[in-house]
Amino acid sequence: MRAISKVFVQTRPRGGLRGLLTPSRPDMAARSLRGAGGRLNSKFRRNLRLWGVLALAFSSLAWSPAWGADEPVALGVGQRTAQLLAELIRIPSVNPPGGEERLAERVAAELAGAGLETRVIATPRAESQDPARAAVWARLPGRGIRPPLILLSHLDVVPAEPGAWQHPPFAGVIEDGMVHGRGALDAKGVTAVHVSTLLELARREEPPDRDIIFLATPDEETGGRAGAQYIVRQHPELLGEAEFLLTEGGSIRPARAQREGMSPVPPMWGVTVTEKGPCWLKLKTRGTAGHGSAPRSDAAVPRLVEALNRVRRIETPIRVLDEVAAMFRALAPGAPQEDQQGFANLARELENDSSFRRRFLANPGYNALVRNTISITVLEAGSSTNVVPGEAGARLDIRLLPGEDCAAFMGALRDVIGDPHVEIEILLSFPSRSSSAQTALFEAIDRVAHRETPEAIVVPRMIGGFTDAHWFREQDIVAYGFVPRWLSRAETSGVHGIDERVSVANLEAGVVTLLAIIDELDRITAEAIPLDARENSPQSENLPGE
Repeated sequence: MRAISKVFVQTRPRGGLRGLLTPSRPDMAARSLRGAGGRLNSKFRRNLRLWGVLALAFSSLAWSPAWGADEPVALGVGQRTAQLLAELIRIPSVNPPGGEERLAERVAAELAGAGLETRVIATPRAESQDPARAAVWARLPGRGIRPPLILLSHLDVVPAEPGAWQHPPFAGVIEDGMVHGRGALDAKGVTAVHVSTLLELARREEPPDRDIIFLATPDEETGGRAGAQYIVRQHPELLGEAEFLLTEGGSIRPARAQREGMSPVPPMWGVTVTEKGPCWLKLKTRGTAGHGSAPRSDAAVPRLVEALNRVRRIETPIRVLDEVAAMFRALAPGAPQEDQQGFANLARELENDSSFRRRFLANPGYNALVRNTISITVLEAGSSTNVVPGEAGARLDIRLLPGEDCAAFMGALRDVIGDPHVEIEILLSFPSRSSSAQTALFEAIDRVAHRETPEAIVVPRMIGGFTDAHWFREQDIVAYGFVPRWLSRAETSGVHGIDERVSVANLEAGVVTLLAIIDELDRITAEAIPLDARENSPQSENLPGE
């Protein structure tokens, strides 16, 4: 077995792990989830933000929800998750350069404290002088009836300029029922929810039908090569031949009341089954350097500007994937009246209705879902006003629809630029892959959604960005982007933006709903496998190192 830097705990204590989460915020006495066919109280759906505030005020009440015969979650799980998240936000992990080792050790300590086998795995650094990087892995043993489920998140975050933030982005402030800071949504908040979910499972007397593997990796924000890719390729034994994986990339769009010209919209549970693939390119031009007072016709910067002007004028063709068409069909009833037919028949109307096409493509998010996109993101040239630089460069963030090839796209781009003096280099590229929605895990999400809200819409979707899911899809693991949280547009705008935040109530909802999905997955297993076969099934095989 390859070297792994630290092993925190080898085995789970005998006799169960009750009492690991002591009561601290039993704040939702009126809420109850009873019976296998029970559903979340409707107030839970309508008052997530309000509950985040009440959670801080009414810490003396008792809350004991239950999904069917499953055990209730520990009291105060929302506040405990929020406090953990605030602490994680305060531990630096901006990428580049990353430096996630200290954060990984803190997460590992939380899991090891619950008696779970937990490991910190050193991962590569870009430069020898960069701070140490690491991933954290843990396993909650199941009964081995089915292959494991992986809960995947990432430890690194993008930079943040503090000037425009309401609270310092790395202070981890909890105020008015919200946790503020970089990573609250993307993706330290996901890490915290996954940790709390494992702690809740660990305190139960009965294990789940399958192992639950926790994995939090570095380097997702810059492609995952020093994180998820490294784990998948150098430590495949830690994946345990998993069947399913859940990670970031999908959430729940809250219900919307009826408005003028628009029908009411039920909550939409968007489960990401595929993503656009990155094709990050660098353009470089060279020319004669000299004094700024004597411009030259072969200067590098004007040559680069001309190339970029040609890039800007590229209009990529429209292609509507089945997942995108299905998502917009689901959104059609709540669209403006003039767009309902277009949403319901997206490919046809984009081709035939010029007015609808113009309105649709004017939305940057919609536009990105139906075509390859090009963003000019970085310019590199001289450093002095009176010096003509000898080199100039630009970086392009190109996102390709599934099935497209970066090398082929680069060749077409070179033809459009039409200048042999412009060099083009691929910085990052990997193909997009998809996961089927016809699985037990998707069915489990669907059942939980409709038990919570009978009119809920559950739809497979594509996102314009990318996550680490594709590294696992390459290993034939069914990977979905889905974190159960009800996010408004204002909250989602904080991802990679200003004032990133998540409500305490959403953190609690994430844990409760994720537990419900895992329990429902067990029920589906029970429906598919006869009782005697389940009782005689082999126990989960030990992973290397046990």
